[in-house]
Amino acid sequence: MVVDVLDLDKLGLLRLLWKTHPRIHFILRDSEGLPEARTLLFDYLNRLEKHYFNIYSDKRYKNIHILEKNNAKECIRVLKNVIRSENEKLTGVSALKTLRKLAKGNNKKLSSVSPGFLAEFYYLLKGIKGDSGIRPKIYTTIHENPTPLDEANKRSRRLDHYSQEMRDYFSRYHVGYDPRLKEKRRLFKEDILDYFGGIKSDWGDWRWHMKNIVSDRDTLGELIELSGSERQGLYLADKYGIPYQITPHYLSLWDRAGRESFDRVLRAQVLPSKTYCRNIVESRRKGLSMDFMEESSTSPVEGITRRYPQILILKPYDSCPQICVYCQRNWEVKGIGETDCDLGRTFKAIDWISDNPHITEVLITGGDPLTLGNDTLDDILGGLAEIDHIQRIRIGTRTLVTVPQRIDDGFTGLLDKYLDIGRRDVTVMTHFEHPVEFTYDSLYAVEKIKKKGVNIYNQQVFTYYTSRRYETCFLRKVLKKSGIDPYYTFNTKGKKETIDFRVPLSRIEQEAKEEARLLPGLDRTDEAVFNVPR
Repeated sequence: MVVDVLDLDKLGLLRLLWKTHPRIHFILRDSEGLPEARTLLFDYLNRLEKHYFNIYSDKRYKNIHILEKNNAKECIRVLKNVIRSENEKLTGVSALKTLRKLAKGNNKKLSSVSPGFLAEFYYLLKGIKGDSGIRPKIYTTIHENPTPLDEANKRSRRLDHYSQEMRDYFSRYHVGYDPRLKEKRRLFKEDILDYFGGIKSDWGDWRWHMKNIVSDRDTLGELIELSGSERQGLYLADKYGIPYQITPHYLSLWDRAGRESFDRVLRAQVLPSKTYCRNIVESRRKGLSMDFMEESSTSPVEGITRRYPQILILKPYDSCPQICVYCQRNWEVKGIGETDCDLGRTFKAIDWISDNPHITEVLITGGDPLTLGNDTLDDILGGLAEIDHIQRIRIGTRTLVTVPQRIDDGFTGLLDKYLDIGRRDVTVMTHFEHPVEFTYDSLYAVEKIKKKGVNIYNQQVFTYYTSRRYETCFLRKVLKKSGIDPYYTFNTKGKKETIDFRVPLSRIEQEAKEEARLLPGLDRTDEAVFNVPR
């Protein structure tokens, strides 16, 4: 059915939408105005909700499977939120007004809505009817007079079904050390070394990787096959000065012959698309701020962002070895050759922290602080460690993914130096997006950190490219068994330029309720996060 929906044009989707739930169609079509439509729709949804909560309801609702009932309640809650006048005022958009015009046959309005808008409401209305199709097809032997053992075996078979479904999905995805990828990646690594005039030992030197970061489309085009759309995006990025950077290590994880299913998530993270570039150019032309989280209004002193009572962000450096297209701070992240670490500014920020006893925790991020050398990091960590009220220092870095060679003995020595159990904790916050990024090099880096007694936490951004069924569950499993605790699953920010990455909020909630909950508790320790400005 999903394929059929995807193949429909907008008129076909609209017809399917109203056919799915004629009652809601009639309410919207026959209402005299928007206030009446809202009132009638709320009345109908409230009555429907009572049926789903009432175990003595009539046969139509009593016989709906419990999973469908629970899903229907959630769908009703979502639709109520969508049509609330308060939300319309906050967002400046009225989905109810649009739906009412469509119900009344306003064809002009149809041209202004996307197929995704219609498809999302189609599935929402199916859910409200208790017709989402989520009930599992599990067949078990029926005993006339079941014993407790019969019931236990029946339940066990049902649980086996859930587990097998997960395993079947897991088999579709790759982990970075998958034998199916090993030889291909080894050969590509050798070619990258040859291209930059390196030798085998250079691959283990993080400075070599930093020196040979790829930041132009000509070099990239000589190393890998780029699609037409990828070339167009890179052309626009170069034309308008939109930085992009890829480390040799991360590039070696790609399929050099062209985009494949396993590396689409890798390419999408770092190759600016046409849409991304055009939206950035448009924002610049209109003089719009791309500081979506309004960090400038939460910065009491340069180099600090403070949004919470006891923790703040310290930003000593505003570049990374690799720039993520969907980065929250894409408005301030610069190319690695365009910025320096201003230690004077950083120590002024540390002085501010020292003067504020309410701050007990600092996240060092930016930019990626591990772009800096160990001596500079030692200065920054040492400055924070001298403050008595600092109880935890978090180091935010993606180098475990982009250049795991950076986790050298010098850095782990700093972890050992500043971790003071019972007085001051030191943790590493990282960002694996997908299991295909997790290589043996990453595993070795994790092992070195863990041997110092330092915990590692992962923050994933839940995007279109990581949102397939059980894809994030597979990431959790890979990370947890490797010594990394899933911590946050971020919904993508509502930035216009990153629209290619967004998925509906309902999908991240669905992932938590239908997929993640089937994992053992220690695997699903992350929390979904929906950031909004201020």
